[in-house]
Amino acid sequence: MIEPSALATAGPNVGCITAEAAKWLERFNSGNWSEHDQAQLDTWLAESYVNRVAYWRLEAAWSLATRVAALQPKSQNVTDRSPFLLRTFKIAASVFVMAVLGIAATNFLLPQSTQIYTTSLGSRKTVSLADGSRIELNTDTKLRIATSRAGRKVWLDRGEAYFEINHSAAIPFVVDVGAQRVTDLGTKFLVKRNDDRVEVALVEGRAQIASSAHDVSVHLAILSPGDVAVAADGSFSVTRRPSETLKNALAWRRGLLVFQETSLGDAAAEFNRYNLRKLVVADPDAARMKINGSFPVKGSDSFLRIAQHILRLHVAIRGDSTVISR
Repeated sequence: MIEPSALATAGPNVGCITAEAAKWLERFNSGNWSEHDQAQLDTWLAESYVNRVAYWRLEAAWSLATRVAALQPKSQNVTDRSPFLLRTFKIAASVFVMAVLGIAATNFLLPQSTQIYTTSLGSRKTVSLADGSRIELNTDTKLRIATSRAGRKVWLDRGEAYFEINHSAAIPFVVDVGAQRVTDLGTKFLVKRNDDRVEVALVEGRAQIASSAHDVSVHLAILSPGDVAVAADGSFSVTRRPSETLKNALAWRRGLLVFQETSLGDAAAEFNRYNLRKLVVADPDAARMKINGSFPVKGSDSFLRIAQHILRLHVAIRGDSTVISR
């Protein structure tokens, strides 16, 4: 049996999905169905509109085959009718596959209405969806949203966004970011994209993250609150971080940057995400120095005063940059 998660990000490969739906239905009618099996089936159904259509149509075909078999003469015992039942089911399933192919083509080939949202450097924006879900965009962020009866889909092209999603197993919520796909399972989570580096931090609920490539078994993980998944340079890792660390990572929602034993180089890079005048830490020793504190996202002047008067570093304006050195 293929596990449900193995098809979490599959495309419209209807033959494979139909075969998987048939295996679920066979397992359901085996007489050994458990609560664990039901939970797995619910997860698989929630992963894709095509998954749900495949299962529901096959279930209808199975019911039809059962009713047709019941019309046979009652003198024929159940064992004798079983091959007939199986043949009838296979015929109904074949008709169903053709129907699903048409449904899949409609869902995947027809253009979807996609809305684009962007923020400029240093600005933020909140997008409210019709279902009550909210997405907060951080500085210099671009994302696209497509919604339909089949599901809710977001592409994070750049930047950072915080998601508060009203979960619905019938209408999945999926975020594609780079080569990764995040599927909501009742969730508040943060997604950050920097070139090919993707970071997903789960604040509340659960979320599934997997490769959005065809090899869907790669890098599959179910995140719990406090988990942070990082995909970069072909590697993938999940670590647990304290709630205070996640709270600090979300301080931009209040217009703040919070540094806790943060290197000067990393702090300068964070300020550069919000400000036109860039900070340059000129030498490695200065870049490794640690800093603590909370600053407005556009409060680089306060940061520079600490660098100059507390850390005893030299600060000089050179063109469009501010250079920090020993």
